[in-house]
Amino acid sequence: MTAPHTSTSALPGSAEIAALRARHPGAFGASPALRARRWAAAGAVVAFIVFGLWWVGFSAERIWNGLFKLGWLFQFLFPPSHGGWLLYFLEGMGETLAMAFLGTLLAALGAIPLGFLAARNIVSNRFFHFGVRRSLDGLRGVDALIWALVFVSAVGLGPFAGVMALAMSDVGTLAKLFSEAIENVEREQSEGVRAAGADRATETRFGILPQVLPIFVSNVLYYFESNTRSATVLGVVGAGGIGLALSDRIRINDWDQVCFIVIMILVTVSIIDLLSRILRERLVGKQPLPA
Repeated sequence: MTAPHTSTSALPGSAEIAALRARHPGAFGASPALRARRWAAAGAVVAFIVFGLWWVGFSAERIWNGLFKLGWLFQFLFPPSHGGWLLYFLEGMGETLAMAFLGTLLAALGAIPLGFLAARNIVSNRFFHFGVRRSLDGLRGVDALIWALVFVSAVGLGPFAGVMALAMSDVGTLAKLFSEAIENVEREQSEGVRAAGADRATETRFGILPQVLPIFVSNVLYYFESNTRSATVLGVVGAGGIGLALSDRIRINDWDQVCFIVIMILVTVSIIDLLSRILRERLVGKQPLPA
């Protein structure tokens, strides 16, 4: 039996290797300069983290003391009890749901026209498009809690301030999501409607809107679920809802009622999450997953 013959002519020579190294330097490992830049970037990230921890006063002692106090407080949460305030808590939870629903509805109604105005394939004027996009950035750049403080000062305490805060906070984000969905539609459908002699409004109605409407509804359902949690926090600053009752119980150290309210919030959010997920899956053509 003869040994297999290996031809050395197929192997690249030193000149070919040098040419390949010059053409594809990344395939032969990082250069010293690139490695130095990577180490410098990693060092900068580590230094920034260390500086941030120092700036906020991070220490293992503070964390340990905080965990100890939290464990001591945990014993007062159980067993949870409504303390005879069940109807009041249910009314507050209903008020929170109403705030989340109305705030999301107002934000969606305002975001639909703003989303079309912010889409490049609908409005081609660069200056107008830039102005609309920066305005949306300004709206979503302010947190709902800040808007709640503003509207509580403007219209007074109560759920109306919470509704307006949620609407103002979400309209910018929903409009941005809507505009991106509009910009990614398939052109063939709208071009077909236009080829049939339709004007721009009819083209938008029958060529673009049917493509983006499921995405619109899916985003709105998700934000309704998110706003249920946000509306709870807004109640802490006087915007009504179950958050107001929660902050009052924390203030007077009724921790068993605090636990009961937290459980109510968790159950409510879980139910809304389940229902909105089923609706979103059906809107995009998927069957809901088995429980």
